[in-house]
Amino acid sequence: MIRHSVARVAALALLAASPSILRAQATNEGSSDNTGYGTTSAEFLLIGANARGMALGGGYMALANDLGALYANPGALALLKRAGVQGSQLNYVADIKLNWGGVATPYGGGSGAVGFSIGTFGFSDQPVYTPQAPNGNGEFYSVSETYAAATIAKNFSDRFSVGVTAKGIFDRLGQVSGSAFAIDFGTHFHSQLAGKPIRFAFALTNLGTNLSYKGDPLKVTSVRDTLPGDGEVPSQPVPSIRQTTPYSLPTRFGVALAYDFISTTDARFTVVSEFNQMRSNKASFSAGGEFAADRIGGSIFGIALRGSFVSNPSLNYESAGVTFDRQADDKALGLAVGGGVNIASRGGFALGFDYAYRKLGALGDVNFFTVTVGW
Repeated sequence: MIRHSVARVAALALLAASPSILRAQATNEGSSDNTGYGTTSAEFLLIGANARGMALGGGYMALANDLGALYANPGALALLKRAGVQGSQLNYVADIKLNWGGVATPYGGGSGAVGFSIGTFGFSDQPVYTPQAPNGNGEFYSVSETYAAATIAKNFSDRFSVGVTAKGIFDRLGQVSGSAFAIDFGTHFHSQLAGKPIRFAFALTNLGTNLSYKGDPLKVTSVRDTLPGDGEVPSQPVPSIRQTTPYSLPTRFGVALAYDFISTTDARFTVVSEFNQMRSNKASFSAGGEFAADRIGGSIFGIALRGSFVSNPSLNYESAGVTFDRQADDKALGLAVGGGVNIASRGGFALGFDYAYRKLGALGDVNFFTVTVGW
């Protein structure tokens, strides 16, 4: 149990880019790197929302024509053809879970779409261990990070759409908590190249207020030290509140491209690529592909196969004094694969199941599951 608790803390520390470790990297003498390592909070906002997006390595922004657009690109939500609901669960490292759900519907005869989404990340009650109580002191703590969002998107022409998301972020670490507000902005453009569909997308996400923490553990009592020349000072403890440093949200700027190399009535093969620049990390580039076939053999069944690779320069923990045992299979770091099956009745009802697998190197492997219902 102690090992699992340590693993959870380590995973959250790496995900949140602990300032005490990573800021040392950014301030190394002679370094010209001005990336904001360890200067953002709520990093769970960058993990993703569904299996399709993870299998495409983040190269999903230009292809998100389903409910995943609520997370990936609000501008693409305007392409939604039917109302639906989607739910996902990511089995993250050390029994940490991310749960996401969204619901959306077109409006105005297809002129746009509106939707709502919610995501949670963290783990439930765990014993508190201290040097004085190595087997637990009888207290418990938990970590819960949540966001709730509303999205609206509109088609401004038969090829161009724009969307905006407003969301509240709520963060609870043990007995302290904080909140912030953010917006996402995205666009989507689709056309033809050599007679086949091509799509471009742009998104700016998590642009908002800073997040700082408040709570009873920050309320303390202190006795002021006597300074020379002060004379007598009150000896009674004085109530005080510790101030926490406010941290900005992990703002991300991304551009993406998707092109159908194969495009028929019931099947297509699409290649995707995406560039992302985060406030808290170096730029990343992803490339992947998706093969999808609908109504196989005239039936109501369809399948999809996906794969991608993300080139994301990892934080140089070694320069900050942190090392990991490297394994031979780390060459596959950044690789993601997945697929899905769907049922689409002629009456408009649709049901889909999607899965994705991704390697996270020293943190292990993760699995993403998504269920979608449309009508």
